[in-house]
Amino acid sequence: MLFRFAIHVFIGVAAGFMTSVILRSVIVPQLLIPIISGSQSERLLALFPLILSGLLLFKVTRRFSILGSPIIAFLVGVGAAAAIGGTTLGTLFPQISASANLFDLQAIIQSGQDWLVQLFYGGIILVGTVLTFAYFQFSMGSWYYRLFQKFSWLKYISWIGQALIAITFGVLYAGVLGAAISALIERINFLWSFLISYVLPAS
Repeated sequence: MLFRFAIHVFIGVAAGFMTSVILRSVIVPQLLIPIISGSQSERLLALFPLILSGLLLFKVTRRFSILGSPIIAFLVGVGAAAAIGGTTLGTLFPQISASANLFDLQAIIQSGQDWLVQLFYGGIILVGTVLTFAYFQFSMGSWYYRLFQKFSWLKYISWIGQALIAITFGVLYAGVLGAAISALIERINFLWSFLISYVLPAS
């Protein structure tokens, strides 16, 4: 019961905080101020998000919800494009480049590192990546499953990839759990220090 109360308080505070941030940082400076005191061009530009926001409000009604569907599609499309672009340019390509550099013997020798160790690390990353990709065969055609039946060793490779994915998720979960426990310990220490410094001396 106390946990549910804390969750409700947290959600309420987070929703109120986000609402105040949106009002102060987005709606007022980007919408209301240009409409009230902006130039004619700024008012025309501000009318576009105002109309889109008004159409989005129609999603709360079943009868006129179709008017807000294009706005939802626009938001989802822009969000997906931004996420894919950020993931590709900010994560995928740098990771591929960094992994490929592990096999650059000339750069390894110039840096003074042991090339055998670096090649070993690069080989582990390459093999782990290939085995992980071998597990994701759910959307392949029937020919892929016939290939699995013909070459049974592919099934074992897929199992190894599944084990690597499970290990990765376990490590990530352990990291998140460790961070949560650290935050809990810090809050408990804060509350204990507060009680020691204020409540106990007063009593």
